[in-house]
Amino acid sequence: MTTQNATPSPDLDHPQSRPGIGDVAKDMVSGRIGVVMGDVGGRVQLRPLRGGIEWEAMPRDVVVPRAREELSARLEAKNSNSRSGL
Repeated sequence: MTTQNATPSPDLDHPQSRPGIGDVAKDMVSGRIGVVMGDVGGRVQLRPLRGGIEWEAMPRDVVVPRAREELSARLEAKNSNSRSGL
């Protein structure tokens, strides 16, 4: 009889590292994806990929998005910009 390893394998598509300035990040509370612009007063400032007004999130709620989430957000931003003539 063999026993299986009870340790869960890491999800390589969703690393649990903190994104830095200029990195794409996901705000787990709002579900929004944006670019990290900085952090002030203990909050991370993010800007939408298509540009626009920044929003703030708590550092514990900001993670690196899954590859498919980032790709989807980038495609949505590109489509939005092309519809508006940018």
